Amino acid sequence: MPLTLKSRFAGHVYVMRCTGSIVLGAEAKALEAALDLAALEFSRIVLSLAELQRLDSIGLGLLVRYAAHLRKRGGDIRLALPPPFLVKLLELTMLSATLQTFPTEEEAILSYLRQRPADAAPAKSGPRVLVVDESADLCVFVRSILQHHGFDVRTYSLFRDAETLLQVDPVDYILVGPGTLQRPSASSLKSLAALAPKAVPLRLDDDFKIRDAEEATDALLQLFKLRPGA
Repeated sequence: MPLTLKSRFAGHVYVMRCTGSIVLGAEAKALEAALDLAALEFSRIVLSLAELQRLDSIGLGLLVRYAAHLRKRGGDIRLALPPPFLVKLLELTMLSATLQTFPTEEEAILSYLRQRPADAAPAKSGPRVLVVDESADLCVFVRSILQHHGFDVRTYSLFRDAETLLQVDPVDYILVGPGTLQRPSASSLKSLAALAPKAVPLRLDDDFKIRDAEEATDALLQLFKLRPGA
């Protein structure tokens, strides 16, 4: 079965769902290309494998090689929801200690969130902001501006991943974008604020993504009561 990949970001963690087979040929090359791309920004990767149907020696070698590569940067590859055949294979090959497995995506992500990435920038002394929006580009835009003003920013594409963060990492602000997946932004903001009652809840308006960059910047700064150019 051909390999299909679906990915998302969860703070400093990159989550990739793999469906099909990871075997010699186009499938292994597709995963290798996806890992190369992810590794440009992330050193901590979770492969979600509930729908993996086959893994050959080339595919397993690829996972071990990338795990070793990312560990040199203080990261890793961790496996979530491994199917029974893979659990047995890791035991047979004695690679269960090399490739850590977790019963859920949330637990795999939490295993990283409880650590600080070795390649991450030093923690900022400024306020912590949790940003949730489905668009990676919007999150980069918001993060870049707020970091310039001294904020420590964490960005998430899924609401449930943001909930996971709040289990281990308190924040001072919660900012929900207009493109939050699966539920209206107002509902997302209310639910997240309940998990962090001391955080200031903020919401980007529905037109934020279609505004000119300068206008969007002004709108963002107004939310945080910041001065342009400061």
